Amino acid sequence: MRDTPPFRADHVGSLLRPPRLLKAREQHALGEITPADLRAVEDDAIREVVRMQHDVGLRSATDGEFRRTSWHMDFIYRLGGIRPTDEKIQVHFRNENGELDFESAALAVDGPIRLEETVFGEDFAFLASQTGPGITAKLTIPSPSMVHYRGGRAAIDPAVYASEEEFWADLSAAYAEQVRRVAGLGCRYLQLDDTSLAYLNDPAQRRLLAERGDDAEHQHLRYIRQINAAIAGRPAGLNVTTHMCRGNFRSSWAAEGGYDFVAEALFSELAVDGFFLEYDDERSGDFAPLRFVPPGKIVVLGLVTTKRGTLESKDDLKRRIDEAARHIPLDQLALSPQCGFSSTVEGNALTYDEQVAKLRLITETAAEVWG
Repeated sequence: MRDTPPFRADHVGSLLRPPRLLKAREQHALGEITPADLRAVEDDAIREVVRMQHDVGLRSATDGEFRRTSWHMDFIYRLGGIRPTDEKIQVHFRNENGELDFESAALAVDGPIRLEETVFGEDFAFLASQTGPGITAKLTIPSPSMVHYRGGRAAIDPAVYASEEEFWADLSAAYAEQVRRVAGLGCRYLQLDDTSLAYLNDPAQRRLLAERGDDAEHQHLRYIRQINAAIAGRPAGLNVTTHMCRGNFRSSWAAEGGYDFVAEALFSELAVDGFFLEYDDERSGDFAPLRFVPPGKIVVLGLVTTKRGTLESKDDLKRRIDEAARHIPLDQLALSPQCGFSSTVEGNALTYDEQVAKLRLITETAAEVWG
């Protein structure tokens, strides 16, 4: 078994919010309880969910993203120079039962991008205080590319940034400072969540980007360069991974397609320690793109779906791990869910017990495969 992240049995980050936490969020929104009251409920819920992660045998623990409404926008809006607008972004999702749309505020870059605070700094410090020996506290944040993917050039005020090069330089610098600060808080496991690098495998998504004026055929190369710039100065001992999925909202997805379009550049050039890859069904393609992963990098196979509660079988998981090992050495593989269980506050369509069963299945299967 591995002693450094990512671990043989791992998970992406977000977890189902308990009912009492959802209730407290509603009360806070209505002004019925104070921010301090809400944070006390969050603290208790996080203590419990950290214990759960330990009990099922995981070696990493997140706070379940319990203090967030969204996996990415709660971070992005706290960067200086970025604000929500009155415009709405519509993201079209679909699942096995039909279609639905997700609506959120658009963003505007109307000032120089900068880090005004250590985003989620207090949240991480609390999480770290709750993890016992043998458990590594994991912080998840959206990758820099998510700031650009949500709006593209049209979201950037030309009076602030006459060229995208200036925008990217400031954004990567802000991220680099965030990385430095969280490492200073003791973070040893940082994950950059990124849907854009998976979305770009879908011709329909590339078409949408081209229609808004972006260079869809080469966008992933820019994103790879900027992520590398953001983590280039990370201190020794800080392990960085990225998670790529095709959308995760109330058990639905937004994009389809294997990793073929981005694979060669992504796996050979992105300077992270591990890749969390969505591989829970045919939407994700086959394992052939893993042939581009260089020695020393870990691929965490997201074979266990978070989109429904039906429990996978160990035999099926082991068979698929064997299939992946035809393209990359078994020692470079690990196992996880395909995504978080609750990328937004609403959560996916499964129960708490089903979530726990899936996490336990992952740890048991990993122990049988890797010892």
